[in-house]
Amino acid sequence: MTDYTRWTKEALVQRIQELEEQAVLTKQNGLSGGPTISQLAPSTTPKPKKAIDPSRYGTRYIALRIAYLGKRYGGFEYQPSGALPSVEEELWKALVKACLIFPEPGAAAHEVDFNICEYSKCGRTDRGVSAFGQVVALRVRSNRKRTAKVVDRGDEDGEQVDDEEGGRGRGPGGSGEAGTSTETEAITVDGEESNLPLPHEEIQYGKVLNRLLPPDIRVLAWCPNPPPDFSARFSCRERRYRYFFTQPAYFGSSQPLSSAEGGPSDGWLDIDAMRTAAKHFVGLHDFRNFCKIDPNKQITNFARRIFDADIVEVPGLHASLDYYGGSSSIKVYSFDVRGSAFLWHQIRHMVAILFLVGQGRESADVIPQLLDASANPGRPAYAMAEEGPLVLWDCIFPPAVPADAPEAAIDHPDAGKWTDSLDWFTVAEEAPDSRMMLDGLWRGWHDAKMDEILANQLLNQVTKTPVPGQAQLPTPPAKKSHVYEGGSGPRLGGVYVPLMKRSRLASPEEQNDKFARTKGFASSAAMRDVGNWRTAIREMKEAEATSGTSPASAAEAEERVSAQSEQS
Repeated sequence: MTDYTRWTKEALVQRIQELEEQAVLTKQNGLSGGPTISQLAPSTTPKPKKAIDPSRYGTRYIALRIAYLGKRYGGFEYQPSGALPSVEEELWKALVKACLIFPEPGAAAHEVDFNICEYSKCGRTDRGVSAFGQVVALRVRSNRKRTAKVVDRGDEDGEQVDDEEGGRGRGPGGSGEAGTSTETEAITVDGEESNLPLPHEEIQYGKVLNRLLPPDIRVLAWCPNPPPDFSARFSCRERRYRYFFTQPAYFGSSQPLSSAEGGPSDGWLDIDAMRTAAKHFVGLHDFRNFCKIDPNKQITNFARRIFDADIVEVPGLHASLDYYGGSSSIKVYSFDVRGSAFLWHQIRHMVAILFLVGQGRESADVIPQLLDASANPGRPAYAMAEEGPLVLWDCIFPPAVPADAPEAAIDHPDAGKWTDSLDWFTVAEEAPDSRMMLDGLWRGWHDAKMDEILANQLLNQVTKTPVPGQAQLPTPPAKKSHVYEGGSGPRLGGVYVPLMKRSRLASPEEQNDKFARTKGFASSAAMRDVGNWRTAIREMKEAEATSGTSPASAAEAEERVSAQSEQS
């Protein structure tokens, strides 16, 4: 039976259509008593396109710098059950179609499996999140023809007679038999990193992939020579994010300051207060109250180092609206943050609190309180900021940092001052006369810009129309509150309750323990003591399914899982 778990949504839909067509044809044949003459007529089979023989080519390990707009995608990482396509899915299809990677024999081309090419990725952006500096590393086909070492089997010491290309590179399957004779044996060498073509002699990876990728996913550059043991995930020592927002944040008062309270008016943000609050994030802190807990991962360390955090005005993106005073009255800002690594949804939780500070709902001192995990082990209930304005801006790979270096490397004296050490070869260098990549981006920008211009002019016309007896929009009723969360408008809520007075979620330790008990363990610590507890649980379930019994208690389950783990 075919395994459909790795099939893309597009391939599954196509397969369903094929099966439906076959069912209709079968039904028609049954009603007519057999196939029609037209069905029996021989069809002209198109000549199959000549496929590239991967055994003729060598490979090389490269890194790709990728940019994408995340609005249409369900995240960067491929999810077989995802309702929306992922960026990885589109990347896989382009790599396979360009014959840069080759699925395992017998596997369908649309069956996504990056395990075949030593693949790693720097960041796993969520649904709707964009990236302008995402980095992946993988082994791809090279222009270098595969060569052979000829070994004299007649020599009793097995001494090598001829070697066109010496050395071996990374990757499985470093050598394999290509043919034998009574005197010599040719051994094909794969994965060699010596004698590789120069970048300008190599396949134009960026140009080739950009022809096949959707216009909102672009390969910006490729690195021909990553350092030894390079991993896009573990060799990265700094990730930079930006979260964009406007001032005013949403349509409200025409004046930035409230004459009644002296704070920001409805729709406006106190940028200075947000800057002060952002600085509290800098340093090594426990960010358990600024993330979403996933008990399935059993994370116990929530300490992350933030190198810098600030609110920055973005030049050149201002807009004008007569309602707010005319020229450049609407400004664009971004929350810029640089850190070693981040927890799940950490940036969006940080931004949500900054917006509360900017609206005057909370003081900047609320951030140090939330960072105090001993005083506040459980997160107050609050909604994180929306995903659309968030961008993974850049990934930094400093020199001489192996992939297996411990996280303590972030305490290096130069941490936070690192510069990227990878030697990037841009698409513009590959094809300086090609307008393909820029033309596609221009078209996307132009369409969005026209939408912006028309929406701006419409809004300008509507706000110019005077409302009889009303100088500006009324403020919300006293029992209602506008809470901004990063979208196109605020969320209307009841009377605002300060964060520190809200109900608390269970602490990470409590959530981990609860998850462990559902799996038959006494606690999260007991489950982790088993070692590879996922494998142990799977083996336990298989044993129970075979015997048709279930454990009588959590203690018995824990004992059985421990025994299974020891045997494996």
